[in-house]
Amino acid sequence: MTESPRDPHRLLSGLHRDRVSLELTTLDLCLLAALHLRAEQDGLPSFDEELVFDVFDQVSSLVEPGGEPSKKRATHTIQRLRSQRMLARVDATGIVTAGEYSLTSLGTVIVKSFLEEEELTRESLSLLTGAVIASLARIRTAAERAGGEAAWRSEVVAPLRVTVSDLVGGIERRQRGLDGQQEEVQRRVGELLQADWFGAVESCQSLLEAMATTLQELNEVLLRDGSHIQALLQEIQQKAAAAEAAEAEETAQRVGEQVDRIAAWGASRQEAWSGYYQYVHRFLRDVVRLDPDRALSQRLLEQIRGFPSRPFAFAVAAESRIRLLRTVSAKGERPPVGRPSYDRERELAIVASDDTNTGPNLEELVEEALREEPSGLALVTERVLTRVDESEHYRSAGRIAALVAKLTTPRSERERPWVAVSGEVEIEDWKLESGSR
Repeated sequence: MTESPRDPHRLLSGLHRDRVSLELTTLDLCLLAALHLRAEQDGLPSFDEELVFDVFDQVSSLVEPGGEPSKKRATHTIQRLRSQRMLARVDATGIVTAGEYSLTSLGTVIVKSFLEEEELTRESLSLLTGAVIASLARIRTAAERAGGEAAWRSEVVAPLRVTVSDLVGGIERRQRGLDGQQEEVQRRVGELLQADWFGAVESCQSLLEAMATTLQELNEVLLRDGSHIQALLQEIQQKAAAAEAAEAEETAQRVGEQVDRIAAWGASRQEAWSGYYQYVHRFLRDVVRLDPDRALSQRLLEQIRGFPSRPFAFAVAAESRIRLLRTVSAKGERPPVGRPSYDRERELAIVASDDTNTGPNLEELVEEALREEPSGLALVTERVLTRVDESEHYRSAGRIAALVAKLTTPRSERERPWVAVSGEVEIEDWKLESGSR
């Protein structure tokens, strides 16, 4: 992911031109694996020729006990592995002295694919995604402080290419390990059904439930941490775009595409396993449980195998249908739905106002109460309502307040208390200015 996209047609043409191929026997794979394990055990960066011959003799006696190891055969094997880029000669002395060899990256990858099973669990995925998030947080801080092209390349581009890419690559390798686990579960389900038709139902269900639980947990981790990783990459990409650091912006975009592939892998595996899970459960329910002795399935299998000598077929007689001929009624066109139009504007009617409820002397009563210079609206209202009919108290309270506001100057306060002015009426009290009339 560190290089720009290359033309696939040119790459494929080069492979075809060079006649690239891999042909590895069991002896070749065992020799590569033995050299890899020997290097890990003794901490060897390379192998001298004598050590390679010695390892070949041991592997040959193990793989082919009846054969006689020979130096010529070992030389041909080493040459074949070198021609297929599995072994590389690193002494740079040609054929003058004994050679010194090391495993190439291709040989190491092939050996690890057979020897190492990197399981993808909830714990390992959480650790890897946490490490990616921590690395991206440090890179985002470095992007905020980067001041020049050299700083962007050393503090942003290089960590994105090396650290983050290696961590994401570790997640992808473990994904391949989980794919292998799914294939192993499918193989075990088939073997259990072959060995014990009805007794394998519980075992198959437990295997399916365990794998389904694992996939669900992994999908939760990917959904939780994937969005956080993409958010950090988006921030780094925006800062790089603002600083016109094209290389950093492109690298962050490529890492984001790799993270998208991981999320897409999780979704596709979840969907594929859901389909397989439902298929196996339907098979166990509709076939195995209904035919515990396997009599029906065995009989059907025998009939299919004997079809060339005893062919069979299903004969179906088509039942005649009774035809009822009905006259076609010509239906007229239905008129459109509508309603008569009318003038929606109505003439206004003049209605006389009813001022008889509050009495004609209400303004005089308010003026009379204000002459005594009361401290608040509540005292004025209370004195006036004592001289008004009780059924008009509620309507009169608003009119009294309007007259008081007109005839005097009330003081406005943020909190005005509610005061009872009669047995059923309460009002907000105003403080009145003395001598304001």
